Amino acid sequence: MDARHTAPAARFAALSTAHVADACLRAGVTVRCAPAAVGPVLTGRRLAGPVRPAQHVGSVDVFLEAIDRAAPGDVLVVDDGGHTDRACVGDLVVLEARAAGLAGLVVWGAHRDTADLVAVGLPVFSLGVTPAGPRDLGPRPAGALDAARVGPWTVGPDDLALADDDGVLFVPAARAGELFDLAESIRDTERRQADRVRAGESLRTQLGFGAYLTARAADPAVTFRAHLRAVGGAIEE
Repeated sequence: MDARHTAPAARFAALSTAHVADACLRAGVTVRCAPAAVGPVLTGRRLAGPVRPAQHVGSVDVFLEAIDRAAPGDVLVVDDGGHTDRACVGDLVVLEARAAGLAGLVVWGAHRDTADLVAVGLPVFSLGVTPAGPRDLGPRPAGALDAARVGPWTVGPDDLALADDDGVLFVPAARAGELFDLAESIRDTERRQADRVRAGESLRTQLGFGAYLTARAADPAVTFRAHLRAVGGAIEE
């Protein structure tokens, strides 16, 4: 596994998708979260790696081809058009992905074979579960292995997929280092703030909330976010 794969996984290991999403907001990078319904088959699983897209139209051959092209550490991102009336991924595809060294799967659609997927242990995030498999086979679209859609977002090999129990986030690989730096800073600030609350100093005191209310009374255009940035607080981003 090369640095393109190991570095994101190592950096994300001590972060959360929430930290990175806040970092995107602070850096002016579009926050591209999968819809909230996309969740883990098994809680406590995390993944981070370059996107390996595949558009599903009824047959698993597109998954096998995507896995054949993938590098260890890639994340198979499956676009099944958000269907929840059929499962597009089951135990055999997930086993094959694990055998090829993939970091996990993100499925804009449904899965099945839940017990087997739990036993395999590879992180899988999907829209839900149904026992029914595909019934129809559609024509394979051009670029079926070039990009995948997840909710409103189209992602491809230039993106990283990050996922944990809070959900799935996509970030541009070219800006990952900057975003991880910011996320670590946000995480550390929040941890210090939490420690001080536990020690008896309220968050309102730490953030100078009284001063903010006074400033807002004098100028309604003053925002709490601008105040937080001025005092070095972290809670919104």
